[in-house]
Amino acid sequence: MLITSELGKELAVVEGLKKIQNVKEAHTLYGVYDVIAQVECEGESDLRNLVTNRIRALNDVRATMTLMVAE
Repeated sequence: MLITSELGKELAVVEGLKKIQNVKEAHTLYGVYDVIAQVECEGESDLRNLVTNRIRALNDVRATMTLMVAE
């Protein structure tokens, strides 16, 4: 996932992500997006729930882009 955070809140978003079970990695970025996170879910409905109810609900998350691996 690519995440845009509120200005200056990148580290807070990363720390919040690391507390979520399905988040395997989270790091700050330089560029258009502020944070990148690797998440793993059983299926699309689990992913939808994770993104909508857990990740987008974190304080200071402004926007997300979810990219699914095509393997």
